[in-house]
Amino acid sequence: MQKPAIPPDEKTRIDTLRALNILDISPKERFDRITRLAKRVFGVPVALVSLIDADRQWFLSSYGLNLKETSRDISFCGHAILGDEIFTVQDAALDPRFNDNPLVTDAPNIRFYAGCPISVSNGSKLGTICLIDQSPREFDDEDKVLLRDLARLVEQEVAAIQLATIDELTKISNRRGFEVLSKHALSLCKRVNGTATLLFIDLDKFKPINDTFGHAEGDYALQVFSNVLRDVFRDSDVIGRIGGDEFAVLLTMTSANETEEMIHRLKTVISEYSKKASRGYNLEFSYGIAEFDSAKHDSINDLLAEADAKMYEQKKSRK
Repeated sequence: MQKPAIPPDEKTRIDTLRALNILDISPKERFDRITRLAKRVFGVPVALVSLIDADRQWFLSSYGLNLKETSRDISFCGHAILGDEIFTVQDAALDPRFNDNPLVTDAPNIRFYAGCPISVSNGSKLGTICLIDQSPREFDDEDKVLLRDLARLVEQEVAAIQLATIDELTKISNRRGFEVLSKHALSLCKRVNGTATLLFIDLDKFKPINDTFGHAEGDYALQVFSNVLRDVFRDSDVIGRIGGDEFAVLLTMTSANETEEMIHRLKTVISEYSKKASRGYNLEFSYGIAEFDSAKHDSINDLLAEADAKMYEQKKSRK
């Protein structure tokens, strides 16, 4: 049996998936109607919308299969998200990649599989819409066009959900998305007894940028600052626009001292940008730091509130 490889954008892909907050939810009619349609159009016993999590595939919609999830290592969909095209297996029993897979040798006794990747706006492939049969079968070009059409329907439904977690202007997490991702990160820290630090950032003198140069320039400044945050901080850090000109970064396995070092780097990069850009203003910011303490912080909102208060103390002292 061949285990599926890990996509090169795995960290971003998993973060994007979890920010949507659709794993382990109750059945949703918006997705079930698509798998019902797929089952009827293709005449297969099983149609699924599968999401590929870090170590499992979880079925957002499952029509004709009682399972809710399987290990990622034995998933067909784990292979399907590695490419852009529809992934097909005409007879799994004759395919050396799958002939000894427990999903083939035991229930649901897969022989035929066709899966079309489900992508989102940042290019991440979150999972598939797939068809399963217990008998080998062909899958022609017309079939592939129809399955792609169904995949686009799933993507449209996911995009509607994603609008609630991604900041449209900066393309980083909004407050809701930040809270969802941070919840997962803090849970991991608790399990391994690791550290976490929250950085709350507020842009200084942002209103004069809008008043003097216009709101389009203000939007540009927010986009630039968001891009710098992505460049300065690590892939493992959670970055979000909390609202207006306020941002937050959750750094896991990181002490307050290490966070201060990252802030120093952020100041340097922002200062260098302001000098080179020469847009008539400098990007400046105030910040507050809060170290995660499971005895004191019941939620990410508690941590945000503490870091926010410390940020305002810094801003007040400057005035």
